[in-house]
Amino acid sequence: MRLLILHGWGGSDAPHWQAELAAEVAKNYGTVSFPLLDNCHFPSKNRWLRQVKEILEDFKPDTVVCHSLANTLWFWLCEEGVTPIERLFMVAPPSLQTEEQTIRTFFPAPMPTELYAKEIQMIISDNDPWVDTEEAETIAKYYNIPLTTIKNAGHINAESGYGKWELIEKLVMRNEP
Repeated sequence: MRLLILHGWGGSDAPHWQAELAAEVAKNYGTVSFPLLDNCHFPSKNRWLRQVKEILEDFKPDTVVCHSLANTLWFWLCEEGVTPIERLFMVAPPSLQTEEQTIRTFFPAPMPTELYAKEIQMIISDNDPWVDTEEAETIAKYYNIPLTTIKNAGHINAESGYGKWELIEKLVMRNEP
């Protein structure tokens, strides 16, 4: 497996589940890239696009795991076209109409016609402050992808208690391409 983990606004360092996932994959001899994207606390869509395009070209992942703003970034990458991957995990995507000033360059976000992955799964929380369940369901339905909704998981991050997260580890590490 060649796993690329893309964090959202502010990064996902330990004890965030993305850091735990990177460590777990590495411990099991998987190849993982978990880059700190440029100026993660004050991100720029164009800088992140350039950086991730380079990573995709050099690293050539078969699986990508996005959290939060990284999902929006993936949508922008798909608008331009990327090399298809085997699996894409979209965790806690924010609303396509997010109006937060610090991340305003990412919004409004497009809904690309193609997500460039053979297998896609979206995981949300029913009380995520960044997207309502109805919008997430609409996105999942548009792409005809499975949607898992977790009760009371907030933004599915370290602040809402998601450090080591067995569900994502099992999903990512099963049926490796």
